[in-house]
Amino acid sequence: MKHLRYFDALARQRHFGRAAAMCAISQPALSLQIKELEEILAAPLVERGPREIRLTSLGEAFAARVREILRAVEELSDLARASDDRLAGLLRIGVIPTIAPYYLPGVIAQLARHYPELEIQPREAVTQKLIAGLLDGDLDIAIAALPVSEPSLEETELFEEEFVLVRPQSEAGAPAPDPENLAEMRLLLLEEGHCFRDQALSFCDLPASRARNLMEGSSLSTLVQLVGAGIGVTLIPQMAVAVEARSAPVALTRLPGPGPRRRVGMLWRRSSPLAAQFTRICDVLRAQGDRLGPE
Repeated sequence: MKHLRYFDALARQRHFGRAAAMCAISQPALSLQIKELEEILAAPLVERGPREIRLTSLGEAFAARVREILRAVEELSDLARASDDRLAGLLRIGVIPTIAPYYLPGVIAQLARHYPELEIQPREAVTQKLIAGLLDGDLDIAIAALPVSEPSLEETELFEEEFVLVRPQSEAGAPAPDPENLAEMRLLLLEEGHCFRDQALSFCDLPASRARNLMEGSSLSTLVQLVGAGIGVTLIPQMAVAVEARSAPVALTRLPGPGPRRRVGMLWRRSSPLAAQFTRICDVLRAQGDRLGPE
């Protein structure tokens, strides 16, 4: 198992130094372990170059099978944890960037209060990386916008929240625009890969060709600061208002009618033996979501 874990790290990182750091061992020690594994198999797994490594064709096939084995072994450990009614041990939580800064601190505090034996290990990443982390067994649960529609993952809704229009302070008294008018404004969006971007585009009914010409930012904080500088307008989720609205001279407007909204939920592998425990965690997360509602 030790050899397999080290090889899995190398297959993921494609770099001995990064893989060694991931495994908390020295680079020579990792290299020795991989060489021992190749001797056991009597076949090369890695092509070693001066700056990077490549997996051989056997190495690529071996890596996929190793990942399945390690995930199955981990689920054996989860099976043992599931037999104990206590919620304890390591809990690896993935959260998308448009939720993590505003929701995750409260979630960790509430989980620590309800289940003090849990060791929370958070990770922030876009939805596709969270899905990959769940499927590979690197994450136990993830918090993201629904639906994800991955057949092997369970989805449970936690709460809904609306989007709020952010405009320069000078436009504070202007009427709220409808989706058609909003689409004609200088709209600032998150860069590609963020589901929040897709939700905003869907509300404005903007084609992909037009979306490529819009201004982009890497975070909601960046977008709000740009709005404060008078560059355009943007949408942010309700949970971000308390943090972001005080950081720049902007005006907040709730859009009329059935405005843009998102469903926030928790995901986990359907095969996980810890489903009952995750359902209890959902209750804590749902209560924390209620605290984020508009004042």
